Amino acid sequence: MATRTAPRRAPTLIVPTTSKSTVNLEDWEAKAPLDDLEIRSIGLVKTASETLPLPLKYNDDENFPSRPSTPKTKLLGPNSRPGTPNSSRATHNLHPKQPVQTPQQFYDWFAVIDRSVLHSQEAHFRAHVASVSDHLSTCDFLLERINEIDHEVDQMLQGWTSVEEGGKSLKDACERLLEERDRLLQLTDEIGTRLEYFQELEHATRMLNHPGESLVLQSDFLYMVERVDICIDYLKSHRHFREAEVYLLRFQQCMTRAMTLIKMYFVGSLRALSADISRRLSEKDVSSTAQMHLLYTRFKSVSPQLSPLLRELERRASTHHEELASLLSECHTAYLSTRKSLLVGRLMQEIKGLDPTRTELVALTRTGCSYLKDLCVEEFDLFRVFFNSGEDQLYQYLENLCDYLYDDLRPRILHEPRLTALCEVCTVLQALMVLDRPDVDLDDEDGVDELNLDLDGKQRGLHRLHISQLLEMVLQDAQTRLFFKAQSVIQTDIRYYVTKPEDLAYPDILLQARKPVSALDLKEKQSISEIFTAESLAKQDTWFPTLQTTYWVLSQLRPYVKPAIFEDISQEALSLCQQSLVSASEIIKMKNPPTTNLDGQLFLVRHLLIMKEITNNLELVQRDYDPNSINFSGVTDALASMLSRTTAMLPDALFSTFGVPRGERSIGGVKHPS
Repeated sequence: MATRTAPRRAPTLIVPTTSKSTVNLEDWEAKAPLDDLEIRSIGLVKTASETLPLPLKYNDDENFPSRPSTPKTKLLGPNSRPGTPNSSRATHNLHPKQPVQTPQQFYDWFAVIDRSVLHSQEAHFRAHVASVSDHLSTCDFLLERINEIDHEVDQMLQGWTSVEEGGKSLKDACERLLEERDRLLQLTDEIGTRLEYFQELEHATRMLNHPGESLVLQSDFLYMVERVDICIDYLKSHRHFREAEVYLLRFQQCMTRAMTLIKMYFVGSLRALSADISRRLSEKDVSSTAQMHLLYTRFKSVSPQLSPLLRELERRASTHHEELASLLSECHTAYLSTRKSLLVGRLMQEIKGLDPTRTELVALTRTGCSYLKDLCVEEFDLFRVFFNSGEDQLYQYLENLCDYLYDDLRPRILHEPRLTALCEVCTVLQALMVLDRPDVDLDDEDGVDELNLDLDGKQRGLHRLHISQLLEMVLQDAQTRLFFKAQSVIQTDIRYYVTKPEDLAYPDILLQARKPVSALDLKEKQSISEIFTAESLAKQDTWFPTLQTTYWVLSQLRPYVKPAIFEDISQEALSLCQQSLVSASEIIKMKNPPTTNLDGQLFLVRHLLIMKEITNNLELVQRDYDPNSINFSGVTDALASMLSRTTAMLPDALFSTFGVPRGERSIGGVKHPS
């Protein structure tokens, strides 16, 4: 038997494309090469197939030769014939059925033997033909199977192609489904994001329906308010959404309810605190320190709890002014009315202690306004602890507090006859206003470093108290009274001044001025501005009384009135003074003519030069000229011409009183005084 060959490796499947193609041996060998083991196996099969075995019927006796057609006689028994089987095979077909007795039987039997021998000689050919036939049938079967497999492969290829096409279609469909899923997820997220604004209404409503005023103290209350405000802004910018207007209205109602709860809680806290403080202030022997503690420290102690709520209300009122401004205003009103009810009694006691009917006006102004300033600063600081808005109501409240002192101070100012006292009152008030702004704000839009009294009250804010706004009314009353008093003095002491004989004793007054001045000659205290400290204005006791009055009134008036008003009144005063000087010069000329003519002219020239010096120092601008207005042109020329003719007759002291040195060259310099 040949050894079992190793299993052959399956040839590579060649997928037909459109039609079958015949494969020759060379292509088969090229496409299905054999390895060494397979070649050896084929060799063994070839060797085994070269020697074919005998048929089985002739292979029973192991001593038979390989070819059954030529039996060996030595192997036959003595009683048997050639070609006959053994006794064990007596029933074989070649054995005669009957004993051979005749030649014809022998010939028949011999023909049978001959055919049998002939058949035996061709047996291996027939076996080979049968084997070949078997192989052919096997090959046919293999070819049939190959065709079937080829057909199956074609069907598989077609199925694979259809599956691939279906897979691509399925892939495209899946990709479209994934894109649709992503789009739907994104749409769901967008819808969910938008729905969050609408769903917030339920949460806000549920929280606002919680009973009790302590709701505003919960940690998530302000967060809820913030969310409601965000929803309101969102719905205002997306009014095209379905039912957006309805939800917007309900959110605004929730915001109003929330801010109303803050207002109610704040007002209730103020009432409870005010009742407790009023009860303790009504007790006997309460020291000033205890009063300050009750009025300010107690209020500051509740600010950490109330300030965040009020800040929230202010912030919402700034964005929703129409709905919430009234609630914030009610909070301001409740706070200021509470403070006023607590402070009025103490304030009236302090003002009563100043004795406003008997205390000197300047001292009353200084003490009372300083106390009011300190009180207003404390009230302002305390108000700023709670609020960041409400300037107008705060200043109105502070003005009402100041009115308790102004009601007593204003009549005293309006009836004050002394010009110096009115000037000192203005000085005190302006000094308090100067302290209102100790430094210049860094964020000032104008960037001006000069002093600004802020009398117009344009810059307001809770970052700084403008005390000038509170003192402005009293200062205006004092300035008004000062202005009318100055006009009264100008009319009585300049325009209608009655000249006395000693007022016209020139040049004796000039000669007398060279003597030392005693302490008894000092007059009423005068506050003189720096503009009047020129050397030529030193000897005022040698001036005519109307010029002295003019100089004194202008020196008192200039620092406290507006420049335009001061210019008008100075023009009037100087014009009336000039008229009085001209009248006095004429009277001097008529005393003892013609010797006094020169004295009258010198008197007029000297006083006109002094008026010119005053005018130059005041830097007055004559806006409207008329025949009666002041005009000093030609005065220096007339004086120079006059002195050039009479310098030899005048003493040196007279030149020194004019402030003009002797000599023609120096006189020429008088034309252009510095």
